[in-house]
Amino acid sequence: MTTAPLRKDAARNWERIVAVARALVDEGTPLQLNDVARRAGLGVGTVYRHFPTAEALLETVATPCLERLAAHGEQALADDEPGRALAGFLTRTIEAQVTDASLSPVTAAPTDALPRTTELKRTLRSVGGELLVRARAAGVVRPDLTSEDLVPLMCGVAYAASVHSAPAARVETAHRYLTALLEGVRIRGDQG
Repeated sequence: MTTAPLRKDAARNWERIVAVARALVDEGTPLQLNDVARRAGLGVGTVYRHFPTAEALLETVATPCLERLAAHGEQALADDEPGRALAGFLTRTIEAQVTDASLSPVTAAPTDALPRTTELKRTLRSVGGELLVRARAAGVVRPDLTSEDLVPLMCGVAYAASVHSAPAARVETAHRYLTALLEGVRIRGDQG
């Protein structure tokens, strides 16, 4: 199903709403559509016409990040070195988690407001799972590491980096923590 393009004024309003929401998310303020309307200088009805719920607006804010991660995941699947492919995908994921405040609440939500969000989350789970299966098959990660283990481990790394470092150092801290995690899941030659 395709939708008709927005009129120019409606498109400007949509962009303004998303920009205000992005700023609110980045400052850690929960999205409330009435507040977004006030800050955007628009009527509440205008905001609700574009985004019926705050969850739909938050997912719209997170969509570019989810799309970049999905694209990177697809590129990682083309890498013929499974360990490097998995590590690269997890690195990009952890960077996104600590730099984009919209990502964690959207990926952790049990239900989605937008079909595109569901599609992107499904793609990310599938890609991550396939990369892990390939790494296990190549013997470069522990055989007992499962796809279900990856999400809480990555969330733990992101949370630890966010809590234990200044915002300017979060990516560097997350890289250090992720490297320690990846070293812990690798198969070593002396293990039998």
